[in-house]
Amino acid sequence: MRARCAAALLAAFVPLAHAAGDDPAPEQAPLLHAMFQDHAVLQRGQPLRVWGRAQPGQDVQVELAGKRAKARAGADGRWEAQLPALKAGGPHTLTARAGDAKQSVSDVLVGDVWLCSGQSNMELQVWRTLDARAEIAGAGNDRIRLLTVPQAGSAVPQASFSSPVQWRPVDSDSVRDFSAACYYFARELQKTVDVPMGLVNAAWGGSRIQAWTGAPALRDTRWYDDELDVLARYADDPVAAVGDWGALWQRWWSGRPGVAAGDEPWRADRKPAGSWRKAPPQLGAWERWGVPELADFNGMVWYRTTVNLTAAQAAQDAVLVLGPADEIDMTWVNGRAVGSTYGAGPGREYRLPPGLLRAGENVVVVNVLDTYRDGGLGGPASLHALRFADGGSAPLDRGWTWRMVPPEAGTPPRAPWQTAAGLSTLYNGMIAPLGRYGLRGALWYQGESNTFEHDRYAELLRTLRRDWRAQFGGDLPLLVVQLANYGMPGTQPGESDWAALREAQRQVAVEDARSGLAVAIDIGDRYDIHPTNKQELGRRLARLARHVVYGEKLPPSGPVPASVARAGDAVVLTFDNVTDGLRGYGADGPIGFELCGAEQDSCRYAAAEIWNNRVTLRTPAAHEATRVRYCWADGPVCTLFDGAGLPAGPFELPIPAIPYDDHAR
Repeated sequence: MRARCAAALLAAFVPLAHAAGDDPAPEQAPLLHAMFQDHAVLQRGQPLRVWGRAQPGQDVQVELAGKRAKARAGADGRWEAQLPALKAGGPHTLTARAGDAKQSVSDVLVGDVWLCSGQSNMELQVWRTLDARAEIAGAGNDRIRLLTVPQAGSAVPQASFSSPVQWRPVDSDSVRDFSAACYYFARELQKTVDVPMGLVNAAWGGSRIQAWTGAPALRDTRWYDDELDVLARYADDPVAAVGDWGALWQRWWSGRPGVAAGDEPWRADRKPAGSWRKAPPQLGAWERWGVPELADFNGMVWYRTTVNLTAAQAAQDAVLVLGPADEIDMTWVNGRAVGSTYGAGPGREYRLPPGLLRAGENVVVVNVLDTYRDGGLGGPASLHALRFADGGSAPLDRGWTWRMVPPEAGTPPRAPWQTAAGLSTLYNGMIAPLGRYGLRGALWYQGESNTFEHDRYAELLRTLRRDWRAQFGGDLPLLVVQLANYGMPGTQPGESDWAALREAQRQVAVEDARSGLAVAIDIGDRYDIHPTNKQELGRRLARLARHVVYGEKLPPSGPVPASVARAGDAVVLTFDNVTDGLRGYGADGPIGFELCGAEQDSCRYAAAEIWNNRVTLRTPAAHEATRVRYCWADGPVCTLFDGAGLPAGPFELPIPAIPYDDHAR
């Protein structure tokens, strides 16, 4: 990462700024888009869209299984043809011809194609799951094909992938690093839906749902207009856009609870407010500094240092180089925002605008947000420096000071260009390149990174669903994995961001006939946010698909609440989708129910009794309850199942005022 000239500095600074040049020139590109290659699976039962690039104005002919179609390349070289629908089968050869150019791809199957997307629990590979050695050794299925979308973000939608992709039949080599949830789903589904399966895995650990949704769809929510304006500018002028973003971030900070007027830690022209302490020279995870209040702290910490420059150094183009920051930084130099990056692994390189540096003392300020495990600015101090166009550098080794931000300040906004935490970035870099490739449905396992904003999640999930249906087809089925249990069980009822997000997932799934919810509340791990029993998750997703997508008359998941009513001094819940009756494991009655009043802290555990497909709940003040909750915690203990071994999922429902007998009539 040597900065030798201004052009090299710009290239190092802006990984998303190359968005406009997303394709090679037509004469350098193959005729067919990268989705169409050896071992591909095409969607059965619907017209087959095939596209690619040729010389502008050139006629293109495509052929598959004896079917032909023609298209003409536009002024930009892009073309798209449509072949008639085919039944499941193959292998076939797909051929495209344009002038003297010809491209053929072989071993093409026709079957059902699934998009598997989300964050780390969808990304989690087969080698990390239960019994992985045997699973990998025994893998071999030429009728399941795998394609992993390269991880890439972009400020604008891309037509092609960031690096080459490959369809691969399942074997011990190809399946090892593939999405476990996606693979186990298809393996189970193929037992009853005996057609070839194509699996497209587009996932990124730690990603928020906003990153997977296109910018026009996000604008419809009216929540992100300012941020999306910054993102649009970032594609053309990233340095200016960072300055705009800094103004928005600073406005957010000034409105935080407990932030005093004039408390602007990024300012270089005044002494910073608050109590600043000397950081250890090695920096690194603040949990390991030996500071009690940081020992288990997830939140924000300010860092500040200075560097003296000569007039010759200050006059040059320069890049601020920082070591890794776990997990999000917001960085200023001399009071001006210069960059923000998501991700604990890579270091940071931020190009500085001309004229920002000055001879003498310069101030560097970094705000680091951490939401999980270790957090902080990586060390030692030698990792951090200003690098200049002439090849010289000035290390930031004069010592750093730090200041902790109280938790009540909340979570700051994320820079819209960040890959996994931005707005539309992963849609642009990983979903848009799929074009309008035919799909049977989509699997969505995500939400852990949005628990802090669970109040928005239901609308964001609806927005993503509408957006993907606009791209892939208006009735695209969406199968949602409800977040698994994670964290220690509570000893009394309380509020839970995770539970509130699960409820948002449930509400969005239940409102739409082409959506479904796979319950995972019993197969998580209280100590690991990445549970390894993806085999059972795959079975549940396959069962859900059989009901939602293929129309089988079987309960799609476990028991679901159908109604709730008062019955004297008790509350009665009736459940649907029950196979062979309800069961309560490990106690005389099922555990995990709460009855609540209207106030936030009014919930109390309820004694529960099963009778047929009903559960009767009692507490001393049951007649005053207005809500019933089940499995309401990050990592709850909840034991209601049916005879098929499927769990009832978490929920919250209002209790009608009408008595049970009247309700029944």
